[in-house]
Amino acid sequence: MSSYMRMGWVRHGLTSWNKAGKIQGTTDIPLSAEGKMQAHRLAHRLTQESWVWHGVVASDLQRAAMTGHILAERLGIPLLMDERLRERSFGEAEGTTEAERLARWGKDWRRLVPDQETDAQVRARGLAFVEQFADLHPGESWLVVTHGSFLAQMLQALQTGVDDSHISNLSLTILDREDGRWVPILHNCTAHLNDTPV
Repeated sequence: MSSYMRMGWVRHGLTSWNKAGKIQGTTDIPLSAEGKMQAHRLAHRLTQESWVWHGVVASDLQRAAMTGHILAERLGIPLLMDERLRERSFGEAEGTTEAERLARWGKDWRRLVPDQETDAQVRARGLAFVEQFADLHPGESWLVVTHGSFLAQMLQALQTGVDDSHISNLSLTILDREDGRWVPILHNCTAHLNDTPV
């Protein structure tokens, strides 16, 4: 079935670990005050735009769940949780900085860290989510609040052709499903973060 649907992919707001350059993975770090402010800025932007969003679905890790809560509350739309939207598990690398990872595993650390989720595993659960959710909500538009590494994998898995090298905190990427393909409408946009606080 190839009915139209829109997904607005949002990376959660800043955390103290983002600021410190520590990799989070499934470690459940809350939003910082700055991260909450970022979420309010995106919520404000979305209230100013004419597009109607039907709901928010978020990872159940608290940094994404709180971002989703702020958006849903401001827009007056339902909030759902789905653990398939969680960040990739980075195993022993969680809580480390880039310098610590380089010292411990070398520049190929992404391949060498034990106990982490593989690209294939991340993509499999992400695609399962997208296919099931799109089938449940044909013709609707949903905001999907998730995590940087997970979102980068999804942009590849959905064959969007966009650059996935760095997904910014509280960025918005909009994909439309047309004839079975996911077409990028907006990518990694953080224009709202330059606005005055709301």
